[in-house]
Amino acid sequence: MDIQLDLVQTSALAMILLAGGEWARRRIGFLQRFCIPAPVVGGFLFALLVLALRQTDVAQIQLDTTLQTPAMVAFFTTIGLAGSLATIKRGGKLLLIYLVACWSLAIMQNVIGMGMAKAVGIEPMLGIMAGAVGLEGGHGNAAAFGPTAEAMGFEGATTVAIASATFGLVAGSMLGGMTANFLVARHNVQIPEKAGLLGKMAVAGTVAKNMVTGANAAGGKDGAAAVATDRRTGDANAEGEGLQYNRLLTVLVVIAALMVAGTVLGGWLSEITGLTLPAYVGAMIVAVIFRNVNDKLGWFKISDQAVELIAKFTLGFFLTLAMMSLKMWELASLAGPLVLILVVQVLFILAFAVLVVFRMLGKDYDAATMVAGFIGHGMGAAPNALANMDAFNSKFGVRSERAFLIVPLAGAVLIDMVALPWIVWCMNLVG
Repeated sequence: MDIQLDLVQTSALAMILLAGGEWARRRIGFLQRFCIPAPVVGGFLFALLVLALRQTDVAQIQLDTTLQTPAMVAFFTTIGLAGSLATIKRGGKLLLIYLVACWSLAIMQNVIGMGMAKAVGIEPMLGIMAGAVGLEGGHGNAAAFGPTAEAMGFEGATTVAIASATFGLVAGSMLGGMTANFLVARHNVQIPEKAGLLGKMAVAGTVAKNMVTGANAAGGKDGAAAVATDRRTGDANAEGEGLQYNRLLTVLVVIAALMVAGTVLGGWLSEITGLTLPAYVGAMIVAVIFRNVNDKLGWFKISDQAVELIAKFTLGFFLTLAMMSLKMWELASLAGPLVLILVVQVLFILAFAVLVVFRMLGKDYDAATMVAGFIGHGMGAAPNALANMDAFNSKFGVRSERAFLIVPLAGAVLIDMVALPWIVWCMNLVG
């Protein structure tokens, strides 16, 4: 039996699954502990249902995911709007060092992915999906680049990318704090004095909890715009319903205009470079340029809370659609090779974090905290990084101010300055 859901039915189902995932994530300790995004919970369960119905010859379900691409482009436009160059100045030299480490990891993840894919006898493109796309890129990039790779003729790319991202979420959450604790013990790291910082620690715990369980629940790079959540109410705007609508409308108009301009730019870039680019690249570039020009000239008053609200919904919606439409049966023949690739990726990031990143950052308490975050978003997403750092700092009762400034800025937004062009280049190289 064939069941075909049209655009409206598919979209409604996606919203129900997204809401169901949020409900489950708030009530199931495992999902909260490992920062599993709500779209992954709801969408993945539906994908398993589709697999069961297909394998038992009961029914085949066809979905209309037309709105996935517009929602994806809108989300990455909000990420561009969060890309203020002023953030680099605020982080100073340590931010640049951390960024170099992040960029190096993205480069090596693709090198390892392509090399291991060739060694185990699968397409190098799938190695890229199990590299910087699925790991450092998280579910957001997995859902964005997977369809691009499939359009280039590589079947199963989206499933491999999403599976890698899910593996990375759990592994990054389990290993981040553990590695930081090992470094403190191994190098006899001096813990800063607790005096006067206990109040800050309580604030740090609240901020990180909100970012992990609320504003950043969608996961992936997915969390770049969520840093500005209103901590008092959790609302997108606490100043009144009318004002909230006006601010939201202004941001929606700006995002829509940037999406149109970005689509034109993306097409032009593809034409002159000959590269296959994901649909959102142009919009993200235009949004970054607009944000920094607008910061200087003050054309529009952009509400960070409104940007955050739009980012949260568009990411949740497009990622749920991506998860729902996974063809899980395509993963069966790739399971063994994929596990080998991911094991090597984990061993590399641990060695890189312990032997290189920790030393680059100064071998102190701040460095250990940032290593916990580095492993969190290097294999998972920004919420994992924040959760790792908060758990590690809570053990000692001292918040690393530097880490909580640098890691979200670098791991959620600035890393894409190198990671995205590198992924695009690698995909076109092997495609």
